[in-house]
Amino acid sequence: MIHKAGATRKISGFAVSLGLVATLLAGCAGGSLTTREKGAGIGALGGAAAGGLIGAAVRHPAAGAAIGGALGLGAGALIGDQLQGRENQAYDQDRQIYQNEQEVLRQRRELEELRRRPEY
Repeated sequence: MIHKAGATRKISGFAVSLGLVATLLAGCAGGSLTTREKGAGIGALGGAAAGGLIGAAVRHPAAGAAIGGALGLGAGALIGDQLQGRENQAYDQDRQIYQNEQEVLRQRRELEELRRRPEY
């Protein structure tokens, strides 16, 4: 009976590991990660590592890693979301500055052309 429980745990662990690897590979296939996704990933890994260490101290490393990973995921996603919003805002400002510079150049060319025209 004990032998079957151990085998079942190994199979369950393998299935979970395989699912995680498949999820990671599928997630990476979609192109580059956004800042929000990077923050969530870093938070989840850091939280899982810290939770695993804390959980090991109380003899429940898997539960600690799961709880730490979930909390880290949430915190990392929130921080990544804030950073993503600031990046988007900076991009919009840069685009507006470029458009303004182009308008200034157009108006300067127009002024130069008007100065060159003979007055009647």
